[in-house]
Amino acid sequence: MRSVPSIPRKRDAAPADVASAGSGILAPTPRSEFMKGGRGITMTGWRPALRDTNDDVASAWEQAAARATDLVHNSGWISGMFDQAVANTVGTGLRLRCMPENELFGMDETSAQAWRKLVEQRFGLWAENAVECDIEGRRTFAAQQDAAFRSWLVTGEILSEIPWRRRFGSRYGTKVRLLPPSRLHNVTDPYRRIVSGVQMDADNFPIGYLAKRKDPLLGEYEVRVPARDAYGRPKVLHVFMGLPGQVRGITPLVPALKVAKQFDQLADATLMTSLIQNVFAAAITSDSPTDDIIQGLLSVQEQGKLAATGISPFEAWFEAQSGWYDGNSIDVGIGGRIAHMFPGQKMEFLSPEHPATAYKDFSLHLMRELARCLGLTYSSATGDHNGETYTGVRMSVNDIFPITLARRKFIVSPWCQPIYEAWLEEEIELGSIPFPGGLEAFLANRSAACRAVWQGAPKPQADDLKTAKAHETYRKMGVITDEAIANDLGLDIEDVYAQRAREKQLREVYGLPDEVERETAQAEREAAALAEDKEPPDGD
Repeated sequence: MRSVPSIPRKRDAAPADVASAGSGILAPTPRSEFMKGGRGITMTGWRPALRDTNDDVASAWEQAAARATDLVHNSGWISGMFDQAVANTVGTGLRLRCMPENELFGMDETSAQAWRKLVEQRFGLWAENAVECDIEGRRTFAAQQDAAFRSWLVTGEILSEIPWRRRFGSRYGTKVRLLPPSRLHNVTDPYRRIVSGVQMDADNFPIGYLAKRKDPLLGEYEVRVPARDAYGRPKVLHVFMGLPGQVRGITPLVPALKVAKQFDQLADATLMTSLIQNVFAAAITSDSPTDDIIQGLLSVQEQGKLAATGISPFEAWFEAQSGWYDGNSIDVGIGGRIAHMFPGQKMEFLSPEHPATAYKDFSLHLMRELARCLGLTYSSATGDHNGETYTGVRMSVNDIFPITLARRKFIVSPWCQPIYEAWLEEEIELGSIPFPGGLEAFLANRSAACRAVWQGAPKPQADDLKTAKAHETYRKMGVITDEAIANDLGLDIEDVYAQRAREKQLREVYGLPDEVERETAQAEREAAALAEDKEPPDGD
């Protein structure tokens, strides 16, 4: 008799990977994991090494910076995108806006407002004079911001010094020296706590930099530059963005270097294809001997020269072919020729096929990736606004502008702030700017006294009228202030109020009406009339 297998209970059931009775096949084991399909064709060969970020940057920095520099020199698209990124972030220069914590050093609001105005005015005098702010005497402070941000785009770093040197005819000794980041010696010495040319203490706080200098007699040699002076003031400014533990930056273009090169290759290949299409190839089908066919393609003059030399048409064709390969240039200066073919011969013209039929679509895809990598919209990077709408432009700007604000906050502002602090300390020490308690009180409250915001150009608007209507609506609702509106327009509210006060006095001198007051009074009258119309009539 055939035995009937018993059905096990759940508690007696075998594990899922145990073979079923008599089957010989293991049951699959249920599991949950990341990258579950990692054994496929796509993921098998993708096994990058997980290294320390400093090692990745150190091994790729020089080549990445060199390639980015080459693209800026030889690619109009990349150079234009860099210009647009600089214009969006720096523009004509970030403007100092003092915001000291005046209560910490005993200054009331009225005195603090006057002090802020004085500091901003005097800093503007220093920043707009290239001889005062640049140790080389070439760039104003705004131009230095431009050059510093370009250095970050190409190399991922801003490197500069704050030397003190007073020249004849110069009031200030505080200067700025911009340096190429390639001056940092990319060496690592764990015994001296040096990583990629940056020397750090036990807490990874930078205390010095290994720089490369050139001497006409000694050649290139290494020198250690302390990060700060004896009083703790920064001497070297090294600004970059990166992951935790990273001590050197790398160009933001590095993820798209391959894409930029692919775009150049695509453009070159498409151009070559277009040129080749202007050259035709022909095939002759005939039962006649080769000499007769070649002779039919020759002109009367060429046949006469051929008879004078005494060589066969095939030999002449072979020599012509050799000459062609010796100097294979396409000469479009020779006019057309009509060949008389013999009976039974047929000439067929062959045109090469165009391999890049989707050039425009693919090139647009590459351009969008490049623009996104550099923090730009496609339209601002390429200047192509075809098919855009107000809503689309507004959404694109809203998506990209936070990147611009982040770059101002985390790249340009950290570079500007120590320079401003060094200048302000010198001014207070000279007595040009008063401070409660003098220099000692300033040094004791340095962070509170030097607090500032570096303001740039406002967010681009697709329609200024709609933006103004939105500001007007929010202001009537009481959810926005005049200062917030001025910030959206890239203006300082104190400058606006001061200018309006001067203009009001000037109107009174010439007996002109105040347009703002007149429009405000008219709006109040209209609102009062509307309220009266809505009041219910009195009952009898």
